[in-house]
Amino acid sequence: MKIISNLFIAFITLSLVVSCKNKPEGEAAKVGEATQVTAQPSGDERVYGVAEGNVYWAATKIGGAHNGTFRVSEGKLAAANGLITGGKFAIDINSMTEVTLPDDMKAKFLGHMKSADFFDAENNPEGMFVIASVEPLEGNEEANYTVKGNLTLRGITKSISFPANIAVMDDKISVVSPKFTINRTEWDMKYKSAIIGTAADKIIHDDVSLNIQLEAIAGRR
Repeated sequence: MKIISNLFIAFITLSLVVSCKNKPEGEAAKVGEATQVTAQPSGDERVYGVAEGNVYWAATKIGGAHNGTFRVSEGKLAAANGLITGGKFAIDINSMTEVTLPDDMKAKFLGHMKSADFFDAENNPEGMFVIASVEPLEGNEEANYTVKGNLTLRGITKSISFPANIAVMDDKISVVSPKFTINRTEWDMKYKSAIIGTAADKIIHDDVSLNIQLEAIAGRR
């Protein structure tokens, strides 16, 4: 009996060690309650339409990982004096891709991800990010600004902030974030989360890694 008990403890310990090593990459975004977004237009503002945009994602579980993309379906950014002053972009949940699985397994996986266990795409086909502020960031080799705004998924809105490398030019704006993580349970995605008592060897990690890449063109509608 003691041998069985020791083996069980060893298995749980090993599972936890593997779990910690297998978590998604990126600094954790600061997440809180939705913040009020106040538009402050000025005569110097210029509007840029998102011409190309993707949200790259990565998620992990015990002994495995998945990654892919969401397409940014539309969006606008406003800028004045070389700084982003506001904007928003929509995330097409049904555009979700997965790039690690064999082709014959992708449809089942993506169907589950779009189900009520995760994104509930039938009722919430679109995610949204609305910019609240963009502030200069120093001391980060991968980013020059901190972006704060409201992220809506599954009809739930939370404030998040994350670093990004932003370049504002006369004809376009480029936004690229280093990888950062959000906790999926904040948006009520609790399937196989540790917080609902999932067995250690069945856990899907709560943290999901995101990397946002946008290119917006001046005057584009």
